Amino acid sequence: MDINKLQRENIKNLRPYSTARDEYKGQASVFLDANENSYGSPLEENYNRYPDPLQLDLKDAIGKIKGVPIKNTFLGNGSDEAIDLLFRAFCEPGKDNVVILPPTYGMYEVSANINNVEIRKVNLLPNYQLDLDKIAEAIDENTKLIFICSPNNPTGNSIIRTDIETILANFNGLVVIDEAYINYARQRTFIQELTEYPNLVILQTFSKAWGLAALRLGMAFAARPVIDVLNKVKPPYNINQATQDIALKALANIEQVNEWIKITVAERDSLSKQLEALPMVKKVHPSDANFILVEVAEALKTYDALVAQGIIVRDRSKVTLCEGCLRITIGTKTENETLLNALKSI
Repeated sequence: MDINKLQRENIKNLRPYSTARDEYKGQASVFLDANENSYGSPLEENYNRYPDPLQLDLKDAIGKIKGVPIKNTFLGNGSDEAIDLLFRAFCEPGKDNVVILPPTYGMYEVSANINNVEIRKVNLLPNYQLDLDKIAEAIDENTKLIFICSPNNPTGNSIIRTDIETILANFNGLVVIDEAYINYARQRTFIQELTEYPNLVILQTFSKAWGLAALRLGMAFAARPVIDVLNKVKPPYNINQATQDIALKALANIEQVNEWIKITVAERDSLSKQLEALPMVKKVHPSDANFILVEVAEALKTYDALVAQGIIVRDRSKVTLCEGCLRITIGTKTENETLLNALKSI
């Protein structure tokens, strides 16, 4: 696949902004090029200099854990930035289209609308798996992106791996697999397939298992030509130095993260079983994420009753194929017990 042919014409010819730190090679001790405050910052940390625009130290640390080279890694202000940049770089407004697979993460549709890109929706099957025949029917010569969320939000299930591979092998655009919840899943990441599929883009995040949602740090892994395009169109300093510093510290504490994952999965299984025993619960959908989708007798009334007790879940009852459902994040053991007691009292 020629990634160059997928790009918008204006992006092919775009001359990216050259930062002050891009224009010299080697070491320096005096920086008088970027109009920074040379006297420091009013903090203990030294944040008066612009950060590394390509976050090379952080990408190197991520690569040691993920097994992905720096050249195949992009970091964004949350995964949402990577999603938006994919639209801006590869989709011609008013001409191209993308395929999304409801029920799924809402930002794919929001970003498409912001960028004036046609959305073609192909609903998942009743078992929340891909409808390969209808996806094939929806694709034409102007289809540039297909978004597959696995494990899927809000349903929680992983998408059958061979179905994803079928799309990767037969689609001439980019297949974006959003693995925000992959740390909680039985299914392995698609990272190992990066060298096999030049049209594969994998999204991951520090917001879930890593417990750094407030930092807004997302990852995209892809073939180098795709990463080069994303780096060309991103803002010069899209990841601030504080975020880079904190993320580096977190990467050094992976044992704690792995322990939280084990606890979360155990609590997910325990909470699922206890919810299934409640009379109001019609179905607890299987989950590979850190949340569960639960069908209840009266979703809106149940949601409102929980809010009245200070417990916030997500009402998904109006979402396609999620009628009557609440999405419940796995909390601490104490939080889960509070939830169960509240539901029993309703």
